[in-house]
Amino acid sequence: KIEQAAQAQSQTPSEFTDEISAKFSFAWDQLDIGYDRFLRTTEPAHIAAVGKALERLYAAGDIYLGVYEGLYCKGCEQFKKEKDLVDGKCPDHKIVPEKMSEETYMFRMSKYQKQILAAIEADELFIRPAAPRTALLSFFKEGLDDVSFSRQNVKWGIPLPWDPTHTAYVWADAFLNYLTGVGWTGPDSAPPEFWPPDIQLMSKDILRVHATIWPAMLLALGLPLPRQLYVHGFFTVNGEKMSKSLGNTIDPNAWVEKFGTDAVRYFLLREVPFGQDGDVSENKLKARYNGDLANGLGNLFSRTTNMIEKYLDGQIEEFVKTPKDLAEASAAFHNLDFAQGLAQIWEAIAWANQLIDRAKPWELVKTEPAKVKELLLNLAALLLEIALKLSPVMPQAANQSRSVLEGGDVKKAEPLFLKI
Repeated sequence: KIEQAAQAQSQTPSEFTDEISAKFSFAWDQLDIGYDRFLRTTEPAHIAAVGKALERLYAAGDIYLGVYEGLYCKGCEQFKKEKDLVDGKCPDHKIVPEKMSEETYMFRMSKYQKQILAAIEADELFIRPAAPRTALLSFFKEGLDDVSFSRQNVKWGIPLPWDPTHTAYVWADAFLNYLTGVGWTGPDSAPPEFWPPDIQLMSKDILRVHATIWPAMLLALGLPLPRQLYVHGFFTVNGEKMSKSLGNTIDPNAWVEKFGTDAVRYFLLREVPFGQDGDVSENKLKARYNGDLANGLGNLFSRTTNMIEKYLDGQIEEFVKTPKDLAEASAAFHNLDFAQGLAQIWEAIAWANQLIDRAKPWELVKTEPAKVKELLLNLAALLLEIALKLSPVMPQAANQSRSVLEGGDVKKAEPLFLKI
């Protein structure tokens, strides 16, 4: 697919992927996403490790020369069965798969079926949420076939060490990037420090290959399986999965330019429960921005810092224990339930704004300044706790809040979010 797309633009695959990679890197920067490494399967160390791994599998008899016949979807870069199609088309890419028959090197995935299934059933390979796990177990009942591990006449790929007329099939190459990305140099090296992962994330349309080909490769190489596969859904537009081929994609950079990084991050994690599909749109983002961020968190932060400056001379002598327990938010985040965790935090924000409205500190300060001081110290402690909880989701707003409240001389701060 990459090779064909590059040819259509009169570019080499390397030139084409360099441009695409740069766009992803730019988008991650715009979204303030931190990562330990930005990985590419064109890295020489990865190519060398893949060659060694495939050679080990070939020598062990787990890869053999055969012929593969089947229906191949270029969009998914996966072979499909008739029952996977809707009206004869791939349900995700709305295209008719090609009928293919070609010489290929096959991987003996069927050899590892019982081991993989036993690991899934015993939750040693824990798959969440429950619905994808149930569907996967049903798929296993049909039995695993051996899978194509090479392509002929495709230059964009890693040549097989024993037969350079074939290049490694996409999944055989890409899966090993999970290992090479954390320092694995091939089957003669020990498992990396960070292997196996506690949680491996993937989209639901690639769970099947992650729960069949990938664990079979690991077992064949004598490496431990991931402890958990967490399957996330799709952002949809009017109920349809976003797809370049359907022309219904959304540019996150445009949203960041209009609403800011933190707002986009918050919206995507709050609007759609992680693990499910959910519709997103600019109108929904704007509603969250004005309602939750500007009128909610932003309003609480502005009025609290303003009153601390006005009624306490900007001094916070000590931070008291927060008046609202946010332990449930922490537990939800730990369980990858980001929408629920954020909902818990926004319940506390709404509670605090209502508390200010009921207490009317601008009137209470005339008769009971000590109560106003207690109230504002409580609110400052709550805002600090909220900033801590929100730091993985909204790092800029969290840092701004902490710098003001921990600065030693609190003044009415710049608004966190200006209403649009």
